[in-house]
Amino acid sequence: MTGDFADKQIGFIGGGNMAQAIIRGLLHAGHPADAISVADPSPEQQSAVLEIASGLVVSADNALVAAASDLLVLAVKPQIMAEVAGQLGHAERPDNQVIASVAAGITLASMRGWFGADAALVRVMPNQPSLVGCGMSGLCATPATSEADKALLGYAMEATGLAIWVDNEDLMDTVTAVSGSGPAYFYLIMEIMQEIAGEFGFDTEVARMLAIQTALGAAEVAASSDEDLHTLRERVTSPGGTTAAALESLESDNIRAMFRKALTAAHARSVELGKN
Repeated sequence: MTGDFADKQIGFIGGGNMAQAIIRGLLHAGHPADAISVADPSPEQQSAVLEIASGLVVSADNALVAAASDLLVLAVKPQIMAEVAGQLGHAERPDNQVIASVAAGITLASMRGWFGADAALVRVMPNQPSLVGCGMSGLCATPATSEADKALLGYAMEATGLAIWVDNEDLMDTVTAVSGSGPAYFYLIMEIMQEIAGEFGFDTEVARMLAIQTALGAAEVAASSDEDLHTLRERVTSPGGTTAAALESLESDNIRAMFRKALTAAHARSVELGKN
């Protein structure tokens, strides 16, 4: 797969954590360092990018990176996206450039407003585990985006984990609520488990290990199994046992309703950000 895109110049506007995660993934996949460029006004961010690998091209000039990129990834904060993208929309860029935004709440309609209806545009919702190559990204493209364009963007995002294409942009708010915000839900559960294990007598380090390794193991089993999550849960739950007691307590406290309410709130906020 790398060979198909090794000659493609991939540029990033913004050199923060998500840009760095994608860059690390691309390098691990074999993409040439000298085919990756980053624009960021912060000397600290420039230094952080340069520490990833030798050969990376780093600049403070957005227009310079945009002019040289087959794939341009917009990785700036949503609050400044309009200013940055508005300027790039009038800058010199390749005619067949693919442009992707990894900023939360930035819609394809907004991107069309900045770059034109005929541009190849992709909205991406990555998540934090992309930092360690275990990301889950949702991608949605405009009709002007060809299959070849989508393949290039898929190549970049799959370097950080898994990626799915979404035909209906409205579902990107669901991707945001489930996988974009999702890591925080699991951190909260692990945090609670660690806290209670400590109350039962374990020191903090051991309690943390118990919580994290259990979550990691459960995710590995689920990922490697053809069985649905309900069946996997039942396999751990012996009638009258300790797991059954815990799950009965959770169900009696309406844990499903709590999570439904939480994800609905995240979904609603994602819709609101898109409108703003």
